[in-house]
Amino acid sequence: MEGIFEQQRMMMVTEQIERRGLNNPRLLEAFRRVPRHCFVPLDLQKLAYNDGPLSIGDGQTISQPYIVALMTSLAVLQGDENVLEIGTGSGYQAAILACMAKTVHTIERFASLANRARQALAQRGFNNVQVHEGDGTLGWVEAAPFRAVLITAAAPYPPQPLLDQLNDGGRLVLPVGDRYAQDLQVWTRQGKEYIPESIIPVSFVPLRGKYGWNEEHWPDHSFFSF
Repeated sequence: MEGIFEQQRMMMVTEQIERRGLNNPRLLEAFRRVPRHCFVPLDLQKLAYNDGPLSIGDGQTISQPYIVALMTSLAVLQGDENVLEIGTGSGYQAAILACMAKTVHTIERFASLANRARQALAQRGFNNVQVHEGDGTLGWVEAAPFRAVLITAAAPYPPQPLLDQLNDGGRLVLPVGDRYAQDLQVWTRQGKEYIPESIIPVSFVPLRGKYGWNEEHWPDHSFFSF
């Protein structure tokens, strides 16, 4: 079965990522290396390399492989960076980042998901990833500053604590919007200023926390778009 999964993974990289224009050799190698099927529930492993998201429990998802690749590429990592991820989920995005950066801190609000991700990452030797539990919208001051911060859930606006924890030249990659309209954005810190760029329309679960959507509301209203 592992041989079949490997064939599917190589095909995923070629057809879903490389053919869509993401050609960075380090990025492609990371996706060839990380076994996506090990980061999804057992009953969904046969779908692990499909071109779409999958449910991982607690109302959360593992993103479409191309979106994971796109967000990773937008972080512009060279290999010596300190990176923060908000929304650990399955741990797959963190594993990809671990192949691309020196250290990765990732925050998950659901203890059950954090524990499963921590186990999956450790079993596959990703020792440069630290999984934390808590409100990701507050960031992780103890390990700041970060060269890149990736948020894998839709925010109503870029959380200020995460912008503050970027180093100069650092990039915040996140979807911004509500349940009906979201925009993948990159915010680059230049001194005391933050320069926004819109990339593509996307669809993510809501970001929860002090600087995210509250538990009662995932409303329909306008959002920041640049």
